[in-house]
This record gives sequence, C-alpha cells and structure tokens, in this order.
Amino acid sequence: MRNGSERDAAAEAVAARAGDGARAGGSAHARDGAASSATALAAGVTDSASDVGAPRDTVAAVVRQWQTVRPDIDTGPMEVIGRINRCAALLQQAEDAPLRRVGLTRPEFDLLGALRRTGHELTPGELARETFSSGAAVTKRLKQLQERDLVDRRADTRDRRVSHVSLTDTGRGLVDSILPDQLAYETVVLAGLDEDGQDQLSSLLGELLAQLEGRLGLSPGFRG
Repeated sequence: MRNGSERDAAAEAVAARAGDGARAGGSAHARDGAASSATALAAGVTDSASDVGAPRDTVAAVVRQWQTVRPDIDTGPMEVIGRINRCAALLQQAEDAPLRRVGLTRPEFDLLGALRRTGHELTPGELARETFSSGAAVTKRLKQLQERDLVDRRADTRDRRVSHVSLTDTGRGLVDSILPDQLAYETVVLAGLDEDGQDQLSSLLGELLAQLEGRLGLSPGFRG
C-alpha cells in the first residue's frame, strides 16, 4: 500500500491534470473550484484510510448514537448502506461541477451518456430504462436537449408514435469533452485507496448491485 505522502502526491497530480484538462467554455475559477473540491474529498479519504481504528466519519457517529439509545438492535446494515448513501451524495455534489460549467444537469448528462456508450439510437422508453427515469421525465429532458441541438429525434417509419433519439455532433463532442474531467475527478477521490483496495471495493459493490438488480428484475450490466 502506498504511504500517505505518496497518496497525497498522486491526488495533487491528478487534481492538477483535471484543472489543466478542463475544456474551453469554463472559467479558470470554475476549473480551480472543481479541482479543489476533488482534492478536498481525496484528502478526507486518505485521512480515513490511514486510521487503524474504527472509521471516524459521520455514519460512525450516527451508529454510535443508535447503539447508545438502542443497544438491542444490530446496526451492521446501517454501517454499510449509510456509508454508500453518504458517499453517493458527496460524490455527486462535487462531480456535478463540470456539468454545471456547461449548463447540464446530472439526469441530462445520463441521457447523453447512455446514447454515447451504446453507440446507436434509443427510444425514449429505452432511455428511461437505461437511466432509471420515468417516461415523463425523459420526455421533458429530451425536449430541453433537443432545443440545445444536443440530440436529434426522428419518428419511426412504421409507427409515428415511436421516436428514435440520437446524439448530434454537438452532443457527442460535449460528452467526449466532459468525460475526461469526470474520470480525473474519480481518480483523485480514489487516490486514498491502493489498487487492491479499489479492486476489493469494486468487487463487493458489484456483488451487491447484482443482487439488487436481480430482485428488481433488471438485466445485468452498467446503467448510467
């Protein structure tokens, strides 16, 4: 495992690349802010990873409070689910900075990302399934994206009630320009874990996700 100074150096290096690699259209202030947010989160992860004892995070404090008032209950599930939810909330807050810079919301980027990674047209219904969204929400977002010339819609030749959605050249270019910034941010956040730790975490989360998707009757595979 890397020592603390090595992890800090890695985090700072990737944060610098994230700022330098930000695309035209964003101010230097916005780029610096996104890099700083990622570095701050990475520093917190590094500090936690270096502690030998019990994790000192907000969920640990909540669990201790519950154990005090209800020592008869098992807080084990809370320690897992609570941390997953907390991490997801913190990650999304900081990760949305590149999206705000180009005027996109996270759900809108998820739609664009689904079209980009599948590489072909999708119907609104398919996009709803890919992004775990309602049909009405997808319809509203597609309208906004179409007004910005990021997606194109064409009616089905056999059923005019069905439309097929594709990325425009502008939309494809926007997704491709944002993705490196997102990945650079994620690299910074994970800098506090060594490669084995990241592999173990990914495997455990994958097992949990597969179980949850199986219970909900969802097909396996990544959904953005």
